[in-house]
Amino acid sequence: MKASEMRDMSDEDLNKKMEELNQEAFKLRFQNATSQLENTAMIRQVRKDIARIKTIASARKAQEEVA
Repeated sequence: MKASEMRDMSDEDLNKKMEELNQEAFKLRFQNATSQLENTAMIRQVRKDIARIKTIASARKAQEEVA
């Protein structure tokens, strides 16, 4: 998912997406540990998406504190 799409989401949607990505990251790590994961690049992609959401959330929080 692109950062521009994430910026258009509401705070509730971002929190929901974060929960989904955390669950997916757990599943991917588990599959990787048991050698069942075929596309290991998915782990990195999910981690990047989580980082994007955290960055957007912290930027919104900083913007609220300034205003």
